[in-house]
Amino acid sequence: MSSTIGVDIGGTKIAFGVVTPDGEVLARTRRETTPSRPDEIVGAVADGIAELRSSHDVVAVGVAAAGYIDSGRSMVMFAPNLAWRDNPIKAQVEEHVDVPVVIENDANAAAWGEFQYGAARDFDDMLMLTVGTGLGGGLVINRRLVRGAHGVAAEFGHARAVPDGHRCGCGNRGCWEQYVSGTALTREAREMAESGSPLANGILARADGKVKRITGPLVTAAAQDGDPIAVELLADQGRQLGTAVASFVALLDPGVVVIGGGVSEAGDLLIGPARAAYAHELTGRGFRPSADIVLAELGNEAGLVGAADLARSE
Repeated sequence: MSSTIGVDIGGTKIAFGVVTPDGEVLARTRRETTPSRPDEIVGAVADGIAELRSSHDVVAVGVAAAGYIDSGRSMVMFAPNLAWRDNPIKAQVEEHVDVPVVIENDANAAAWGEFQYGAARDFDDMLMLTVGTGLGGGLVINRRLVRGAHGVAAEFGHARAVPDGHRCGCGNRGCWEQYVSGTALTREAREMAESGSPLANGILARADGKVKRITGPLVTAAAQDGDPIAVELLADQGRQLGTAVASFVALLDPGVVVIGGGVSEAGDLLIGPARAAYAHELTGRGFRPSADIVLAELGNEAGLVGAADLARSE
């Protein structure tokens, strides 16, 4: 059985898994990282791979990394939320590993995982949006992962949503991820708490009265417990998401739209408003077939499962 290791590098943690050709994760480990230390991240990647290889035979390693991956799929040219600029990550990892290493954008890897084994496995064309710290995207057309001429296609989170809007980590203003992401959810909740509004008292109490302790997962948990303002904040995110999806579907006409990432764990609190906004905003609504919006099935492991499968196939 040709098992491979999938590695998913996030902003503060790295997830690893040994993955079979059927998409089953046989073993897992993780490492904590510091986004501002690229050398530390590479060391943690090598260490996690070594741990899994000590007890499993693998034929290749797939690494899913946030950021713009060059067309040769060897370098992270730019990462909005990590301190990577022209980092030769493939060569750096290969210094520590004696099996082939494949590098892929993290959202592309997650999309491929869902396409092969998850919510899009019955479709030939799919769009995935990962609503996490930022807003990532992956696109499969005619059963092929779309990377573009320079390797950086499907960066939906950095399409312009609001001219002169919120400053984004990429340097521009008004990117979609500033309105649909865990970062955006946290910002809105903190701003409401800082305004002194009594409506935010429930959220603030969960943060022990400290605004800086308010996070996206905290807001989601509050919403799931019925806090009305937390529910409203997630609904706002959902409506923004549905509007974004309507624009992307008008351009690409996928068979299905899969929503993953940490914020998607809010489930219907996010997806319900997203579907309503999408149905209202889609061009030609009522006179054309349209893709359904569905939740991802592989959860947080979509990226490592997809990266492992890409490493196996290549």
